Formats: sequence, structure tokens, C-alpha cells
Amino acid sequence: MPRGIPNAKKDDSGMRYTSMHVPLAPNPKHVGTSYLKSETQNIWSRNAARKKELVAEEIAPSPEQRRGSHVIVIHPGSRFLRIGKASDVTPASIPNVIARRHKPPVPVPTHVEGISRPRKGQVPQLSSASPDGDEYAVDITSDDPFDAKMGSIIVSLRERMRFYKLRVTCNAAKVASTFNEQFKPEIIPEANDPFLVDWIQDPLEDSEVLVGEQALRLSDPQLLNYSVKWPIHGKNFNTRDYPSHQMILDDIETIIGTILSEKFNVRRPDYKDYSVVLVIPDFHDRAYVAEFVNILLVSLGFKQLCVQQAATYGAGISSACVVDIGAVNSSIACVDEGLVIPDSRITLNMGGNDITEFLYVLLERISFPYRDINLARWYDWAVMEDLKARLCTLAEGDVALNLYDFVVRKPGKPTEKYGLRAYDEIILAPMCIFEPRVIEFDRKHIGLRSIPHPDVTEEIIEHPVDVTQAMIISTQHLLPPPSTAPTDVRHSPIPMTQSQDEAIAVLENGGKQEQQDVSLPSTAHATPPPAVESSAQSTAGASGGVPADAPMEVIDVESDIKPSPIPVAPQPQPSQSSVPVAPNLGIDVCFEASKLPLDVAIFNSARASGGDDKIRKHLQAVLVIGGSALIPGMAHALESRLQAIATPLVPSMDKVQIIPPPKEVDPRVLAWKGAAVLGKMDSVADIWLTPADWDVLGMRGLRERCFYL
Repeated sequence: MPRGIPNAKKDDSGMRYTSMHVPLAPNPKHVGTSYLKSETQNIWSRNAARKKELVAEEIAPSPEQRRGSHVIVIHPGSRFLRIGKASDVTPASIPNVIARRHKPPVPVPTHVEGISRPRKGQVPQLSSASPDGDEYAVDITSDDPFDAKMGSIIVSLRERMRFYKLRVTCNAAKVASTFNEQFKPEIIPEANDPFLVDWIQDPLEDSEVLVGEQALRLSDPQLLNYSVKWPIHGKNFNTRDYPSHQMILDDIETIIGTILSEKFNVRRPDYKDYSVVLVIPDFHDRAYVAEFVNILLVSLGFKQLCVQQAATYGAGISSACVVDIGAVNSSIACVDEGLVIPDSRITLNMGGNDITEFLYVLLERISFPYRDINLARWYDWAVMEDLKARLCTLAEGDVALNLYDFVVRKPGKPTEKYGLRAYDEIILAPMCIFEPRVIEFDRKHIGLRSIPHPDVTEEIIEHPVDVTQAMIISTQHLLPPPSTAPTDVRHSPIPMTQSQDEAIAVLENGGKQEQQDVSLPSTAHATPPPAVESSAQSTAGASGGVPADAPMEVIDVESDIKPSPIPVAPQPQPSQSSVPVAPNLGIDVCFEASKLPLDVAIFNSARASGGDDKIRKHLQAVLVIGGSALIPGMAHALESRLQAIATPLVPSMDKVQIIPPPKEVDPRVLAWKGAAVLGKMDSVADIWLTPADWDVLGMRGLRERCFYL
């Protein structure tokens, strides 16, 4: 290279499928022309100038119209599609399901078991009392792996109950099982059932498609030759139930179009007058976003569009750690001044559906009185969802041997009312998000495939697999050791203080060690008094030679072993440039990080957001949204567990705070509310993407308008 010319920048625009060299952009200082030297010469400025010229020709909106009345906000989810105008107070929450006529034979609906099951023929071990008389001890004598996983969760619950000095009813499971076995349902006449379901026994001949509640009210979809499918699964499309991804896109287009027509009286010819704000997951798949934008701008023909990640606009705060517990996935991201910190994003492969299924497994162990339950049928799944909403709690003080009732409504049969006695099943079920040993993560991925094929893409620039710093921190122990010793301490991985075998032994013997060094006995997850906190810190520092403010190394040994935070020697956070990409890691970082407990994942997300000041800032503003945020005691359960992790490891850590949603705002619609606020702001005019821009630039245009993509 000739002297005087600085080192050329890395060629980031190289073509993916050829070795042809693409010349770098010329230095504008050496060019005589003024082309592309100012912001007014790019395509966005030209489009803005063109819009100003057309403003006079457009019909001005009437003063009676509210701001945002021509902006539609769409938040697709696994179970519900929340859609509405930005001027509305709350969205319409429609089940994101569609039923299409199908030629016989109609495929039988199946349920993928995401929770471990007891061994068939195994008699459930209902007594948890210890022979030495300790009511908090748990005695597991079975050789069933499920009982061992259950034992670890029960141990965690008993330790918390011991800390809060709550009594344990040792024979409660046997009493509940005896009552449930002998219970006979009560028949409720139709005249006395205020929530009688109007089942669709004979749909009209022209009803080729049923959407939302109508699809769920089909009495027998197989007998009526209907195929019922849910097109969205977690943060991507439901490829398990569809043979072709084009069928998924057609169903999504049909669902959106039908809801807009029936609920909002917006017909297809009027779409050209409406703008759309699309809410996407924090950690999203580029193909998912591209296909959704293509549906809205090309297939449906909306005027313009912008995409928005889950933000805190709806909560009235600008910086927080947002925890969205959905039906299938739970996403965690730290938001600073309204923008998501990319390196703090992490997605957990568990959510409200796992709580529902685990509750079913637990109730089956105590002789659930409704014997004919099948989770593949929607009305049976709705029974468990109702029980979860009314029974489940995370407050240890609510654990008691109580009597509950529930109603079963079947098509073509009278309504039945059942009675149920349960003890700690109501708190063990939601505890699975903190103790995910019983979740079968590998089984959940069976049948799912990527869209499109990873070897086929329309983009000529190769994008590395999106792996965040929070995921790297969470899977640090699984990564291969570096081949050479790093020269810069900032780029060196966080060392481990124990070998893998010792870590496994610690996990098996002591469970999650959150307050003290791994050489000390485990304590409860609850927040201890200040004197206990200070003594725990000084003891940890004295016994293990590890200061109390040392960063934490999270150990996650396969899917059925609880990750444990282990204090290590202080190391600065790795810089963003040192984050390796997925092909060079040797493991599936995203999948391994998705197995973390919720409290550990929140702490790792805060760690990845920056230094100690950032960690304290985000842990003091944790916003929990989603359906599972409504579980009683969720705020205290998260606070106590996060406090136990953060107090010894973060210097000058004050109290962890869980921010409640604003008054009269459902946490399930808070993400939609945030996008609706964005749709009514004047600044949204700078980030609209029109169909013409999408046709010319594609994902590049979306990335330039929404810089976090």
C-alpha cells in the first residue's frame, strides 16, 4: 500500500456467494462533486420532500378525528393477537388461531409435552416428611428422575418457608389425593350456567375460514372437517404444524384482514389510508420480520409501516429492565432512554404454557378429579388456564390445604362442576420458571425448522448469527477455552474458580447458591435482614478469598441441572468487539442460554448492559409484563431472588425494585400501549417505511429506518 494512505477499512459490503472484490467507497474529501455529501441527498430526504409537495393535494383530516385514528398497532403473540388503533385505550385481544376446511381425513391435533412426566406405572410419592421429624426436610426414596427433579423444587420451597417461619402440613398430599379420588362432579343445568358456550355444531356452507373465538367454538373440528392451527410460536412462525411456510403467511394475512373487517370495520380497499406499527420481539429473527413486513406492505397494501421492539413507553419510564413473560417464550432486555441495549437481550424458552402444563402434571399426581382431560383439546386446555389464573401464586403464605372448584364445559354435554383440594401444587407450578429442571427444552424443538432455509437468502451481505453478550455470559462455562492467553484483560473470558466436576457436585448437593461462596451451605432465596447480608458478604470474602463485589459466573449443566451463580475474581466486562459469533463457538449459544432460570437471566441481562452503575440502575427498575406477571406474589418472588444474587456481587447494591405497571393498565397489553404511544408521536414521521422504499431497499431500508435491526 502506498505511503500516506491510511489502512483501508474492512470490506463489510462483500458479496456472499462470490470472491469478487467490491471496491470500497471513495473518500468524499478527494472527490470534487457534492454528490451524497449532505443528508438532503439520500433517499429518505428526497421522499420527505416529495411528501411535502403532495400534502396540499391530500385531504386534510377532520378536527373530530383523534390523533392516531389512522394508525393500526399490531402485536402478534403465540396465543393472542392484540390489535387496535393507536387512538384506542386498549386493544382487541383475539385468539391468534384459524380454522380452515380440510379434506378428510383431518389430522388429529397433538400436544407436544414440554414438561417431564413421571414414569408410567410409578406410584407418586406423596409424603415429603423426613423420618427425623424435621417438617422442612424432603425425603426422596424413588429412583424416578422426575421425582428427583421435583425434590429439588420442593427443597427450594421448603427453604423459603423455613426462612419465613411458615409451617408445613406433612400429610397434605395424601389428604388431597383421597378427597379428589372420591369426588363426583355436579351437573349444572343450562339455565343456571351464566357462561354457557354457544358451540358451533353446524357451520355455514360458505364458512371456509373461522378466526379467533369462532375457531375455538367448533364443537368437533375433526368431525366438521376443520383443521385448527396457531400460526405463531414464540418469537417465530409455527413451522411444526405447517408443511409450507407460505401457508403460515396466508393464515396470518387472513387473520389480520378478518379481524380488521369484523372488529374495526376497516375494509381492504381502505388499507392504503392506514399506517401500521408492528411490535416485534426484542430478540427477533430477521426472516420473521421480513416476512411480516412483506405481508403488511405488499400483500395487504398498507400506506406505511414502522416496527418497534417491546419498549417502556406504556409504563411512563425511559430506562428499565423489561421482562416479558409470554405464553411460549420469556424475553428480557434492558432499555436505556427508550432504546433497547442490544447486548442485554436474552430469550428463555419457557413461559405461561409451561406453568399450565406443569400444574396439570402436579394435579394428576394428587388424583385430579377430571379424569378425561386431554390438553390437545382446546376446551380442556382452557380448564387448566382457568385453574392457573385462579389458583397459582408465588406467595409462600398462601400455601394451604384449601378447597377449590372449577367448571368443565364440553360440546354436546351438560356443564359439570368439580371440587379440588390442593396444597403446594399451586406454588410449585409457577416456580418452574425459577427452577426449570422439569422443562424438556430439547423436546420443544422437535419439528421446528427455520424460515427460510439458512443457505437461501435474498441479502447479498452475510449477517453473523445474532449472539448477545448476555448469552455469552450465560454460557461462558460451556465455551471452549481460548487457545492463547489474551494480552488484554478486557478481552479475556471470565475465569472459573472451580472445575466442571466440582461445579456439578455443588449443584447436585446444594442447589442454587446465591448469597455465599460455593463452599458454604445453601440458604433460602428470600432476602435476609441487613445484618445477615453483611455477615454473608464478609464470610464469603474471608472463606473463599473472593471479595463480595466480584462478578458472577453462571453455571448451567445441561437442561435438568439448576444454574448456580459462583463468585469469581473481579474482571472488567468484555467489550462488545470481543463477542464471538455463533459459528466459532462450537455450541448453540442461543439454545443453551434459553435454559436459564428467570432470575439468573435477568441478572445476566443487567450485567451485559454495562458497568456496576448500569447494573444497579436496571435492577432497581425491573418491569414485568405479560400474562404471567398477573400471578400473585410475582413481584416479591423476583425481588427476593434477585436481591440474593445481586447483594454479594454488585458493589453498593440497594434494594432491587420491581416496578408495577401503571394503574388500570393490564400488563398483558403494556407492550401494545407502548407502540400505540409511539404511533401518536410526531417523531414517528421520520421512521415510516413505504411500500416503494420496501420494494427498492428491502431489509436494508428497514434497518436504516429502525437502527436496532
